[in-house]
Amino acid sequence: MADTTLALADARAARFARQSDGAVELIGRSPAITRAQELVRRAAAVDGSVLITAEAGVALDGVARELHARSRHATGSFVLVECDARDPARLERLLFGTAVADGSTDLEGVSSDSRLAAVQGGTLFLQDVTELSAAAQARLARIARDGEMRIDGQPAATLFRLVAGAAPGIETEVHAHRFRADLYRRLSTVRIDLPSLRERAEDVPALATRLLEDSCVARGLPTRTLTHAALALLGALMWPGNLAELQRAIERALTAADDAMIHVEHLLPTLQLQRAPAPFLPAGNLREARLRFEREYIATVLQHHQWRVAEAAQALGIQRPNLYRKARQLGIPVARLSE
Repeated sequence: MADTTLALADARAARFARQSDGAVELIGRSPAITRAQELVRRAAAVDGSVLITAEAGVALDGVARELHARSRHATGSFVLVECDARDPARLERLLFGTAVADGSTDLEGVSSDSRLAAVQGGTLFLQDVTELSAAAQARLARIARDGEMRIDGQPAATLFRLVAGAAPGIETEVHAHRFRADLYRRLSTVRIDLPSLRERAEDVPALATRLLEDSCVARGLPTRTLTHAALALLGALMWPGNLAELQRAIERALTAADDAMIHVEHLLPTLQLQRAPAPFLPAGNLREARLRFEREYIATVLQHHQWRVAEAAQALGIQRPNLYRKARQLGIPVARLSE
């Protein structure tokens, strides 16, 4: 029952998360996310650019907003720019405005209608910074180096904080000369590497509870609750799409549920259980359908725990002898089970 107790404790902790870590991504108490929380706290207390790296599906913008809210720039604006490589000219106009790059002047120029001018006193977050064109990288590197720029021709100190988001392999882009080494160095004064969900599985119940609460608020619904079994199932999965995938699963389950509780059967149609998708073909009576579901659920939990029966039994909230008996009854290969 230990895993179930921890899951419930994490779920309750998520209700108070808004008072501590505003970013959903930072909810949890696993060693991996605890390190990230500490880095955010330290980075917020000092000036300097910050580089945040994470896999796709991790909510980098939420962490950047949390960093902004904790910093001395919190009274200024938070400006997010998606670095979309499909239209580099538009992106350069967005960042620098109508000012033309002129390397002959003492400072890089921007116009007052640019994001760089608008963010003075606040925080500029560049999502997917490696998608910037070579020209935009050069102009940004110059501003970061000088700590000054010209706004409509008038010299001005850069009073904003620069935060950038990138995939974990940004060093590969630097080594391949697709991303400027000098810009990389200046962006990574502080670096925060956010963990994937598979590195912090114990945080999934608390994250799921918070996401469910937020979805209920957004839809104007009464608060819903995930059952113990539903929390255990969510914690047993790998979540290759990270928080974005978990959020989609929660929202679909909320749509499917018609009462105050979200059960396992509301989640299963939305989940990828590491197998090829198959069309649903009704077969057998309700009892047989329940047995098929029970077999699939128990097999998934066992697979997640590398078939270690003691750990799987704790996650399922049953005794080891009962798990052995269930496995035999459901046709799960008992020979694979280990202590």
